[in-house]
Amino acid sequence: MGSRQVTSWHGKNITVAGLGVSGISAARALAGLGAVVTVVDNGDGDAHRARAAELAEQGIEVRLGRLAGGAHAGEVLPEGTELVVTSPGWKPDSPLFAAAAEAGVDVVGDVEIAWQLRGSTPGRKAAPWLAITGTNGKTTTTQMLASILKAAGLRTAAVGNIGTPIVDVVTGEEEYDVLAVELSSYQLHWAPSLRAHSAAVLNLAPDHLDWHGSMEAYAADKGRIYEGNTVACVYNVADRATEDLVAEADVEEGCRAIGFTLGAPGPSMLGVVDGILVDRAFVENRQKNAQELAEVKDVNPPAPHNIANALAAAALARAFGVEPRAVRDGLRNFRPDAHRVAHVDEVGGVVYVDDSKATNTHAAEASLAAFETVVWIAGGLAKGATFDELVRKSAKGLRGVVLIGADRALIAEALARHAPEVPVVDLERTDTGAMLAAVREAARLAEPGDTVLLAPACASMDMFANYNKRGDAFADAVRELAAGKA
Repeated sequence: MGSRQVTSWHGKNITVAGLGVSGISAARALAGLGAVVTVVDNGDGDAHRARAAELAEQGIEVRLGRLAGGAHAGEVLPEGTELVVTSPGWKPDSPLFAAAAEAGVDVVGDVEIAWQLRGSTPGRKAAPWLAITGTNGKTTTTQMLASILKAAGLRTAAVGNIGTPIVDVVTGEEEYDVLAVELSSYQLHWAPSLRAHSAAVLNLAPDHLDWHGSMEAYAADKGRIYEGNTVACVYNVADRATEDLVAEADVEEGCRAIGFTLGAPGPSMLGVVDGILVDRAFVENRQKNAQELAEVKDVNPPAPHNIANALAAAALARAFGVEPRAVRDGLRNFRPDAHRVAHVDEVGGVVYVDDSKATNTHAAEASLAAFETVVWIAGGLAKGATFDELVRKSAKGLRGVVLIGADRALIAEALARHAPEVPVVDLERTDTGAMLAAVREAARLAEPGDTVLLAPACASMDMFANYNKRGDAFADAVRELAAGKA
């Protein structure tokens, strides 16, 4: 996939697909540069109309819902379109993109637009990008990296698939020395020109296969993050597929492959020795020398998968020239977001942990591995995932399982095959009291010393607006249990 670099936006006819946060951001930025922008979206609710009215004040046309001919607005390419800018979630096989391909019109995403617009503000240099992707841990690692960069005294922000839309950041008034950029597979698919200073793929496991069509296509889109890297391609030693992506990437001369591992690192790696995070990549005489960066206890929380996140963040920071002390201070200063292996409470000797962000099997596996004996609350929308490998790897630590959500039967079948001795409670209800019932059942199965873990391995939208709301419901239920009301 290629994309033509736009030399002038003035008068260019651009169609923006999607009236979400990133779509609105791109539409406003491009209209501000003189482009003729049309936004299309299949929705036609009150929220859509309100956003459309706001964009109309800036001279941006918005087409919503069904058109006069009966087709949806998001399926028809407006006449004269010279470029389509898509929101991340729109699938590659969408009718709009088929029409664009037939017309010879490029389709790109908001990250591509941000990459092309960086440095366009007069008097400002384009900040280098340190980019992060992976099936799990992207947000945490990006925030850790930003914390480390800030501890080094650098002007930075965590952007991309997190926080403020990246187009707003690169076209805004604030100037940055470097950006910590989280990128999803969707965003990478639509960003052909992106060339990061350094980048990391944290891990690869089946996810979003309904969007990408295959694991191979998903991995290929993740691997785009390495294309054109100038200093370092950071990979996970424990996940060979990430190293394979480095080997396949076309990088700048002198760019290095840098591994991270939870074990003792070899040359050109970061790893752990006797509770110390050490660097054998960005040191003199790396064949013999190592540099201490931080202690494992500086990582919050110090679960294995989170230590791996910290090592990846440290590798990118070191690639940018950050001193060891800043790595330590940045990790100490970092506080994880809610719903990421968050301790909620301890009731009757049982610890209750919210990892609602574990929306796929790979994330749930890492979460389950962090605790010795678990009563697992799982289920939701599977997104095409299978659960046999997850259950097989996690079975020995399961005290019991409580299943909720639309696709819970898939997990129940995997449990029957690989952990038939583990007690399973199957909750059919999907009303607002379902999570309270799940916590109550989990408490009944748990014994003192156990952890009741919400790590659903599924998306939340069958029962909740998002994973945050699911985690909030879990925390509320635990509080009721602690108060003796459950």
